[in-house]
Amino acid sequence: MRFDAIICDIDGCLGPESHHPLDAASLARLAEHNRRAIGSRDVPVVALASGRPFPFVECLCRLMTNTAVPCIAENGVWLYDPAQGDFVIDPNVTSQDLFSVGALSQWILRELAPNGVVMQPGKTASISIYHPDTDYLMSLMPRIAEVSKSSGWPIRVSRTVRWINLDLAHVSKATGIERLIARSGLRKERLAGVGDSLSDLAIAERVAFFACPSNADEKLKPHAQYVSPKEEIEGVLDIVRHVSG
Repeated sequence: MRFDAIICDIDGCLGPESHHPLDAASLARLAEHNRRAIGSRDVPVVALASGRPFPFVECLCRLMTNTAVPCIAENGVWLYDPAQGDFVIDPNVTSQDLFSVGALSQWILRELAPNGVVMQPGKTASISIYHPDTDYLMSLMPRIAEVSKSSGWPIRVSRTVRWINLDLAHVSKATGIERLIARSGLRKERLAGVGDSLSDLAIAERVAFFACPSNADEKLKPHAQYVSPKEEIEGVLDIVRHVSG
């Protein structure tokens, strides 16, 4: 077996970024794959690296029967170790960082919420915001970046297909993967990754093999060694077969 684990994004990969239901049957196929991976160790375990809040990532990790490989939540803020049941915040997140995130949250509530911008619930040291008018939402990125800079908040502003992510500048999926490697003993050369947005370059830079479903951002695809002809979770299942073969 060439790889020990596949580090996979959630939104746009294992499920749609929209509010539509997850594909339970396909997730069950991934769970069956993970049971084999952990039992026989002849195929890689599928683990998670997502900007989603910790409870969502823990739930999906358990649903996929990953009992072995740590998963990354909130774009690197949290590491969940299913083998131990531990959840550990990045030690580089300081009380001042939490103050900055809180101050930005208050600014969003004051300045953007009256226009329909909402914050995703459940996050600790980052913010994700949404508006049904995606063009309007994305037009806010320069303003948010400027306010963060002028206020001294160490915030990285990035986007997915439908959301804006506001993360601490020194915390990312890349730092999360570094912590995953340190905790699990896995090696970069035996890790594969899957992503769909430019923020997933942080995964691509920390694994030996990177792949995308067909719905991935066209600017991300040149960074992939394999692009599936299928979308979202069907694309991930195709990638898992490709990597496991």
